[in-house]
Amino acid sequence: MIDPIQAFMQANALVAPVYPPESRYYAVATTQLTQPDGSAVVYLKRRFVPPPEHFALLQEHSVAEGDRVDNLAARYIGDASQYWRLCDANGAIRPDELTETAGRSLRITLPEGVPGVPDAD
Repeated sequence: MIDPIQAFMQANALVAPVYPPESRYYAVATTQLTQPDGSAVVYLKRRFVPPPEHFALLQEHSVAEGDRVDNLAARYIGDASQYWRLCDANGAIRPDELTETAGRSLRITLPEGVPGVPDAD
């Protein structure tokens, strides 16, 4: 049986996202590589970490010994799986690098592209 929604999307060149909206890969397009045997391998295109200045600062957190980026995401964002937002806001490729050094100041920001309020202090 053909799924009518999927058929509509294919007929109208709409592609269902591979990842949910809360994923860091949500807006990353897929592409494919055709193997010598003719089989196709679908993969994500490269995702570039956005520049930290694209994020509106809410507050800063001073890293304490034993801090974990997932716990910080749960505390400040309300969802541990959103740790990648802290990575992006601080220009980090590896999540561990955010909490390796006690005393480091981490930027807690709004999501990329969401403007802050100028001079909101």
